[in-house]
Amino acid sequence: MSQSSPQSSQPLLKFIEIGNPQADKCVIWLHGLGANGHDFEPIIPQLNLPEDHNIRFIFPHAPELPVTVNAGMVMPAWYDVYSTSFTNHEDEDGIRKSAVRITQLIEHETKRGINANKIVLAGFSQGGAIALHTALRHPEPLAGIMALSTYLPLVKQFDDERHEANQNIPIIMCHGSHDPVVPFSLGDDSHYFLEQAGYTIEWHNYPMQHSVCPDEINNISQWVQKILL
Repeated sequence: MSQSSPQSSQPLLKFIEIGNPQADKCVIWLHGLGANGHDFEPIIPQLNLPEDHNIRFIFPHAPELPVTVNAGMVMPAWYDVYSTSFTNHEDEDGIRKSAVRITQLIEHETKRGINANKIVLAGFSQGGAIALHTALRHPEPLAGIMALSTYLPLVKQFDDERHEANQNIPIIMCHGSHDPVVPFSLGDDSHYFLEQAGYTIEWHNYPMQHSVCPDEINNISQWVQKILL
């Protein structure tokens, strides 16, 4: 199993912050391909968290990269996507670079006084893939992983790299059964793979496409409150 992630000389990612500067809990929430940190801001009020929840939400902006599957257009991306098959040819270097940048954010929050075991790593689509990849390799126990409409990247390297510190981390995975972007089967396969590797997954699927629905927001709210409150 892996040890700590390599340090990055890159500057801290720019991010949007919502919540009390003196918060003692944190959710770092990664957007999907082509979006930005503003994408999931509107969901926070919909979670209907108690007024005294004292959770800080951090929404980082991905760097801008040319994306092969989108004809090389430059857009916010956590890593390149070579084809719609996702796992046949993966941008391993890009995935690992983003993981280091997210680890920097985790360390930034711990330096601000939040214990690692009170930090949830969340993400949608590409952001969810980075959340899974990063958290399961992190050398300190984290509070949980929220993986929405996504999959586990770099599966072949997983057994050698996962860290025992997060073997028992709470994980919620949600996916639309009609997803035309990240196929439902890919998310379900990742869910099954992680269960076979000994992780406990709270799995939900919904009759939706590559999006978020009210039932999912309700499930996320319940999970966040169970994990952090």
